[in-house]
Amino acid sequence: MTRQRASSGSPYEPRLGISRAVRSGNIIAVAGTAPIEADGKTVGIGDAAAQARRCIEIVRNALEQLGASLANVTLTRILLTRIEDWESVGKVHGEFFAEIRPANTVMQVTRFIDPNWLVEIEADAVVEGQST
Repeated sequence: MTRQRASSGSPYEPRLGISRAVRSGNIIAVAGTAPIEADGKTVGIGDAAAQARRCIEIVRNALEQLGASLANVTLTRILLTRIEDWESVGKVHGEFFAEIRPANTVMQVTRFIDPNWLVEIEADAVVEGQST
């Protein structure tokens, strides 16, 4: 069984020795995904919904790099610095996952590496019938 890695181009990946996502066999783990562009700039400062949208776009791209899609997601974790953003972020989550309906956890954290980040999203996926 081989191990594959996906990158989002985040400047944090090489600095911290991490991958955006890792696939081992038919299991994919997507790391906490922050709302940043490839150049490292934060998207949607002050707007948790815009940040969530960017996070899920990055998650989707990482999954696609590893031969999967959002349809393969079995669990998402939404981390918020302001728990009152749960509903606006949840609505964005629903835009992407309404038909897929993965298990989900929403939690509040104190802060992220960049204080402008209001949300990070993690995802786990299973690619049925395929392994590497």
